[in-house]
Amino acid sequence: MREYTRKEIGDIGENIAATVLTRKGYTVMDRNYRKKWGELDIICKKGNTVHFVEVKTIAYKNRRSVSQNAERYRPEENMHPKKVERIRRTAETYISEHEIESDVQIDLFAVELFLEDKRSQYRIIDSVL
Repeated sequence: MREYTRKEIGDIGENIAATVLTRKGYTVMDRNYRKKWGELDIICKKGNTVHFVEVKTIAYKNRRSVSQNAERYRPEENMHPKKVERIRRTAETYISEHEIESDVQIDLFAVELFLEDKRSQYRIIDSVL
């Protein structure tokens, strides 16, 4: 099995998130919006709400290796207060630049990849802020 870089794993997670959100009726408006103080992975809209979606991805060799590890690490554990603050600040900039007047919320999309199995599982956590 080849080694994946952190960026490749992150890109895979973001692509999964964008696909799932689209299937759930969201319209992706923007991806990887960057400012020097932060980044927004996915900006999408459903109904009258704009969602700023932070994607956190962890890769495992396979499902078996995870089930043998009782202390499983979860992607959402990477959502620390400083990260939330950077996302909030970047979202405020996006709202101002794009003159968004609808409701907004910040969501977390947690992805676990099982590389050898070519499988993934995800959780969407609404309104993390």
